[in-house]
Amino acid sequence: MKLPIPGPRLSAGLILVALLAGCASQRPPSYVVLLPSPDGSVGQVIITGQRGQKVLTEAQQGTWLDGGGAPFTIARTTIDSDFDAALAARPLIPERFLLYFDVGGTVLTTESRAVLKQLLERARSFPALDISVVGHTDTLGRSSVNDALALRRARYIAGELKRLDAKDMSIAVESHGKRNLLVPTPDETAEQRNRRVEVTLR
Repeated sequence: MKLPIPGPRLSAGLILVALLAGCASQRPPSYVVLLPSPDGSVGQVIITGQRGQKVLTEAQQGTWLDGGGAPFTIARTTIDSDFDAALAARPLIPERFLLYFDVGGTVLTTESRAVLKQLLERARSFPALDISVVGHTDTLGRSSVNDALALRRARYIAGELKRLDAKDMSIAVESHGKRNLLVPTPDETAEQRNRRVEVTLR
């Protein structure tokens, strides 16, 4: 039986535990291995068992689940063999996209039109879609106007996503107006990086 066990934080990496059959006269059958997170970070994990405590700090480093012996490096082929089902069952990592707008409306910048195409392509690769779409503005104008504008921007992007016509898709649309600025500015300041929609695919 092979079990994936998440670390305390994503940055800690992926921790896998193999509970394998064995006999008392041979090596301990169960071990833990530390793999890097999708962003390449590794972090560390502490394993405490009947025979001691071990700290894993390197990718593909493992130790027996009972805490005995020194940590050891596990070949990628062994990891793939022992954890094939667990690795295949991992959910896709959420992906975040930022789309920026020209001032005062729902027209995307040239660069963001290209990002929108990338977003739609990535969305097609998810077997099921849980999408968060949050609209934002810069600090020009009244809060009520910005709330409405941010909502129009978010609804525009949500409409583009709905064209995918995915069978299993949920879209949540929100407006934050000029709250939650990406770039802190004084009031009545034009800042393109704040005129945005944030999309998260899960």
